[in-house]
Amino acid sequence: MRRVIVLIISCLSVLTPIISNNSYFIDSEESGGLNDTIRLDEVVVTGTMPKVNLRNVPMSITVVSGNKITQRMEPSLLPLLTEEVPGLFISQRGVMGYGVAAGAAGGMSIRGIGGAPTSGVLVLIDGHPQYMGLMGHPLADSYQSMMTERVEIVRGPASVLYGSNAMGGVINIITKKHKTDGSNKSAQISYGSYNSLNAEVSGGIRKNQFYTNGSVGYNHSDGHRENMNFEQFTGYAKAGYDFTGNWSSFIDLNLSKTLSSNPGTVATPIIDNDADILRGVASASLENEYNNTSGAVKLFYNFGTHKINDGYKTGEQPKPFRFNSDDRMFGVSAYQSYSFFEGNETTAGIDLQRFGGKAWNKFPNEPARDSIQVDTHINNIAGYLNLQQTILDERLTMNAGIRLDHHELNGSEWIPQFGISFTPTAYTSLKAIVSKGFRNPTIRELYMFPPRNPDLEAERLMNYEISLLQSLPDAGVSFSVNLFYIKGDNIIMAQRVEGRPLNVNSGVIENKGFELTTNYHASENLRFSANYSLLDMTHKIVGAPEHKLYVSGNYSIDRWNFSSGLKYLGNLYTTVGENTEKENALLWNARVNYKALEWLNVFLRGENLLGREYEINAGYPMPGATVFGGLRIDI
Repeated sequence: MRRVIVLIISCLSVLTPIISNNSYFIDSEESGGLNDTIRLDEVVVTGTMPKVNLRNVPMSITVVSGNKITQRMEPSLLPLLTEEVPGLFISQRGVMGYGVAAGAAGGMSIRGIGGAPTSGVLVLIDGHPQYMGLMGHPLADSYQSMMTERVEIVRGPASVLYGSNAMGGVINIITKKHKTDGSNKSAQISYGSYNSLNAEVSGGIRKNQFYTNGSVGYNHSDGHRENMNFEQFTGYAKAGYDFTGNWSSFIDLNLSKTLSSNPGTVATPIIDNDADILRGVASASLENEYNNTSGAVKLFYNFGTHKINDGYKTGEQPKPFRFNSDDRMFGVSAYQSYSFFEGNETTAGIDLQRFGGKAWNKFPNEPARDSIQVDTHINNIAGYLNLQQTILDERLTMNAGIRLDHHELNGSEWIPQFGISFTPTAYTSLKAIVSKGFRNPTIRELYMFPPRNPDLEAERLMNYEISLLQSLPDAGVSFSVNLFYIKGDNIIMAQRVEGRPLNVNSGVIENKGFELTTNYHASENLRFSANYSLLDMTHKIVGAPEHKLYVSGNYSIDRWNFSSGLKYLGNLYTTVGENTEKENALLWNARVNYKALEWLNVFLRGENLLGREYEINAGYPMPGATVFGGLRIDI
């Protein structure tokens, strides 16, 4: 523990030196978005539905800019998010690809809440929920960088607005939209360790009121272990039309086809454990925005297929069947905000969802033995009301919300939330919030695989949080501090009951801790940032580190850009219970980017350059030092 404290103090001392009169603050507008300093006037949409300044939102929200995403030159969004967002952790098992089913990674947790597979953190694309009907979780391999304009992450429950799966928080991926007439095209290719290849092309065009953009990509890796191949094809398309200055619409489609192999643990290898996964999400949205009112109606449809060979261990015979499933989820979401008087923002909304599908074991050589595990659908309807009132010359904002969520099997659930934010100066914001999170059991937990239990109830938790946001523009420094306490029960866990595994509502959660984010702009060319999260878990959780620290620096000169980061994971639990195991790891990454021409960037990046041996998934050692290089073309 002493080593951890020393490391934290040392890193923060680098970021907060004695600031001379020559230090200065880079305004985000003047820098073209290069600034990552916390801005209290930054507009966010995820926490309240209508656009609102960050200082008026009581919950903790992190915004990852499009510039930072572009600078990474990396196909997947998630490695960047797990570094830049305190309290957020996303598990990995290899150099590329998260996988599905047994041995999978891509588990997302915020302050220890999320689960594996992830069903307690909600992923959105432009407000469109990404989880599937049967499995109830997002597919980590689906979220690509080149389609993304920015990402907003709510740290803490957002169930009032988003319902069941937002118990731990929300990751909202906001896609690109052309705002002025013209076109652009980009292409990126990289190659590196373990025969890992990424190639992606994207582009967009706008003419008058119509715009469209899209991307296609291909990813491949042999993996750092035998039988760990990964191959993926992705595609995204979006088309929109702005009818007037007040009314707009868009449709979009996101597809991913993933082929992955699970080698099993080092101690117990698995042969032919292969997965063929198709995921598709489509949506249509009609939006309006006036001075005193704004809102939207969204329709979305999620679909997918799983074809999984469970494989076999050495000395065993291959299984005669293959797992198959068809997932479906359809939903309608509508909300409207109205300002009834000065400082008021009242939002009312309704969500309708129908999710389900079919899962079966298919015997290729004996079709008569095909057996259905589940073939069902469940309906969910919810309504919510959120009130926001600003008083005292816009210094004090009160926020209160309530949701009534009715699940076909579990009945009705009331979800309250109350928050307050106080802005004594233009550069200081104090916040506090009390919020409830909940999660309905998924069809997988209710009806599929041996632990299934049709009598499961919803999980519930309460979150208590206070925070401070401070910007010192004359010094080029900004920082935020959050303290939280989470208490939950009815958590679904698999236990042995009468000699067999069974999902039961026996788990409890009690997490507390704090999060710190700081940014320092030493000069026009040099900037530093750091974030640290402490997660004190009374009941230990797999895949949630007690200490997570990331310190980075970025230096630009002429055509060159250099960036480097250190990530420390302390007390990362890979197993809990009788055989509790935990990991500590210090990881060093570095990147170099050279702008060879106005339209051509050449880049090189290295990860885990210290060659640290560690695991995130028990039995799945992470790769040592890896190196990747590539080109990016922007026209």
